[in-house]
Amino acid sequence: MQLTGILQIKSYEKVKEFLNDEHVGRIASIDVNGFPQIIPMNFVFLNDAVYMHSHVKGEKLDNISRNNKVGFEADRELEFLPSYFEDPHNASLADTLYISIVIKGVASFVSDREEKTLALNGLMEKYQPEGKYDPISSDMRVLDAVSVIKVAPQTLHGKYKIGQHMSPDDRMNLAQKILKRNSPSALETLKIMGFEVTDTGLKMIDEPVW
Repeated sequence: MQLTGILQIKSYEKVKEFLNDEHVGRIASIDVNGFPQIIPMNFVFLNDAVYMHSHVKGEKLDNISRNNKVGFEADRELEFLPSYFEDPHNASLADTLYISIVIKGVASFVSDREEKTLALNGLMEKYQPEGKYDPISSDMRVLDAVSVIKVAPQTLHGKYKIGQHMSPDDRMNLAQKILKRNSPSALETLKIMGFEVTDTGLKMIDEPVW
């Protein structure tokens, strides 16, 4: 079965929702020797672009100054599916449920103070939603102490695997195995898959189509 189309996230709203939820993304740039450098970063997705804040000096900034073509990705492993779910002897049947977003784009350093302020306040709102801070304003000196990197996507691809490629019976069977294994992420995974744990067992309450 060709799974590529089935696993593709077609909803841009779901892409934005996922990026707004994830706390760590990775930016890939090309270093002076032509090797990719990958750095984990906090980020915010605003106005169809990725924003990250950084120290004013560093290798990734030098890389971007030489070559502004970059990659960016964010992912989440939802649930590891042990091979014994399918066969007690065949290790090749181990699998993973996941969500991932991969961007190829052009990076720039934000110089406009209003846009820089927007990005930094967006980061604060994302990572400190409880508030308890004074919003940054465009006349603050702190803007000069940090760099803000903006990645404008040229291509954006999302993939997810939550059982949507399976028949209803097989999906229910998988959900029951996940519930029985009871990993720390099991209940959240089942919710994402569209299942609810009730007094009488598992019940599918949603048919997630992204």
